[in-house]
Amino acid sequence: MTTPWDDWNHILKIDPDKELPEGVTYGDLCATGTDAIEVGGTMGITEENMSAVIDACAEHDVALYQEPSNPDVVLEDDALDGYLIPTVFNAGSPFWITEAHKEWVRLEGDLDWERTTTEAYIVMNPEADVATLTEADCDLGADDVAAYATVAEHMFGQEIVYVEYSGMLGDEGVVEAAAEATDESTLFYGGGIHDYDSAYSMAQYADVIVVGDLAHDEGIDAVRETVEAANDV
Repeated sequence: MTTPWDDWNHILKIDPDKELPEGVTYGDLCATGTDAIEVGGTMGITEENMSAVIDACAEHDVALYQEPSNPDVVLEDDALDGYLIPTVFNAGSPFWITEAHKEWVRLEGDLDWERTTTEAYIVMNPEADVATLTEADCDLGADDVAAYATVAEHMFGQEIVYVEYSGMLGDEGVVEAAAEATDESTLFYGGGIHDYDSAYSMAQYADVIVVGDLAHDEGIDAVRETVEAANDV
């Protein structure tokens, strides 16, 4: 089965709780050459700020996905190409493995299953908000991450395995181990990508790199550099 992300190299993740640099618009970000826009964040996320970003990006010709951090901010919007819902495989709290998802399926009205995909997150930066929120065990070696990736693909049938170092650039050896452990799953990498070189280094191993804070901190030219790097590998 083919998936949209089979052909992606780069995702730009926009956090609705963060401001854009002066003079930068969501349209500018959509025009950087990224393969997809993912709207999501860990803290401060509301229906209102999610909706504002989705509405602004929907006007542009780029794949648009919501990554909801909790069931209360899931938006039913035809402008979305789909929903990418994290399940944190190394979470210390079972809420972020299955219990949050139990609540998602109890939302009023059925989830649009044809447009919903879970992401098997492996969270690696203990200082990140997502690690704190999910009580993730980040004390993992490359072999641990490879094992989680194998479990995600072969036992749980996850289409996406996501090595997440949010807030710091990760260990290339860890990402390489995850890549070697996955055959059919698409490997996403996110965290600390800040220029061409850091994007290229991770794109050597990950199928798709995810760039987030850079858009809010640096702006258009910096994001375009990472798109170029992802496509150069």
